[in-house]
Amino acid sequence: MDTRSLHEKASEETLISLLQLDPSPIESPELDSAASDEKQLGRNPNDEQDGAAGTLKSSTSSLGLSGNAGHGAIYYLSRIQRYSSYTFTVFTALHLATTSLIPLATLSVPASESYLLLAREIYQTPLSEPLLVALPALAHVASGIALRLLRRSQNLRRYGGATPAAALLPHLHRTHPPTSTHHRVWPPLSWISRSGYVLAVAVGLHAFVNRGLPLIIDGDSANIGLAYVSHGFARHPALSWVAYAGLLAVGCGHVVWGWAKWFGVAHKAGWRAPPATGNARVDREVRRRRRRVWYAVNGVVVSILTLGKLMQYH
Repeated sequence: MDTRSLHEKASEETLISLLQLDPSPIESPELDSAASDEKQLGRNPNDEQDGAAGTLKSSTSSLGLSGNAGHGAIYYLSRIQRYSSYTFTVFTALHLATTSLIPLATLSVPASESYLLLAREIYQTPLSEPLLVALPALAHVASGIALRLLRRSQNLRRYGGATPAAALLPHLHRTHPPTSTHHRVWPPLSWISRSGYVLAVAVGLHAFVNRGLPLIIDGDSANIGLAYVSHGFARHPALSWVAYAGLLAVGCGHVVWGWAKWFGVAHKAGWRAPPATGNARVDREVRRRRRRVWYAVNGVVVSILTLGKLMQYH
């Protein structure tokens, strides 16, 4: 028997197993008070959100900001991403009410125009529009992208992305096909994040059509209202239906599930239960509870989407 081939195989399997290991931080009072690298990593975004974060340090304020030094970039970027969504949600709710709920109640475009013009005095002034719309939206998207890049950099440091072992990964993947537990440089991309990137593109196109085009053609977009949108539906019904249906579906899903994440509900929803406990009754109850939460969150999404679609129909 060729013992050399056995040693080579064992050596490769050992290297793969080392690459598969996830580092587990050691919880220690000394590490909590020291200025170590773990402090620069920030909190895991999949953990409980700021409700649990407040118990880590007694000096943490109600806004999630702390006066203690030592927080890394991920800590602050996570809070920028969260609190920017608060401001943008206020604008979204106001805009949805004046463009969907009120027209649905009045069933008249001219009668609804006055409410839209009144709302614009709140969120479309030279001061309020950048503060309530533009800056929060840009901060939310930019912080999300920055968080992914920083976590990728951390994964490279954790798993030795710059070491000679990383150069062997292509060869190991040819001899041993990668599995779901293999080394991953990029952090997992959740469905909330996926819908967020799609929504960013959709909102950009929506803003260009309703604000950019009138500025380019007429030099002003102050007179653009529901009649302008109705004209688009009359001239290009198929394109308008698809565009606004997609915008509403992705927007409602992202906003509702995003708030479910901030409230610590999103991680409790789903069809897949956590690892089995060995107790069939407990596992069955966990699955049932997760499904109930999943149905509840998606029920809110469908309700808001239905209201928007009813307005679009009328």
